Amino acid sequence: MSRPPQVTPQVEALLTVTQGEQSRTELMDALNLKDRKHFRTVYLQPALDAGLLEMTIPNKPNSRLQKYRITAQGQRLLTQREA
Repeated sequence: MSRPPQVTPQVEALLTVTQGEQSRTELMDALNLKDRKHFRTVYLQPALDAGLLEMTIPNKPNSRLQKYRITAQGQRLLTQREA
């Protein structure tokens, strides 16, 4: 079994508030964050890079209709942390 990726507290917080498919704005609101750049660099991009979150429209990363959802790997990580 592979070891889970190293996850920052910020990425873990993002995973715990993600419900189904949500937009960047919905995720930022759930975390009570206002700074888009900070959210993207500290929360969203590390989660995407680690394969814990995925885009619903991966071929259009800047689409206004873009939403994000937890991957199977992200779900496993959350389940392990709860255990």
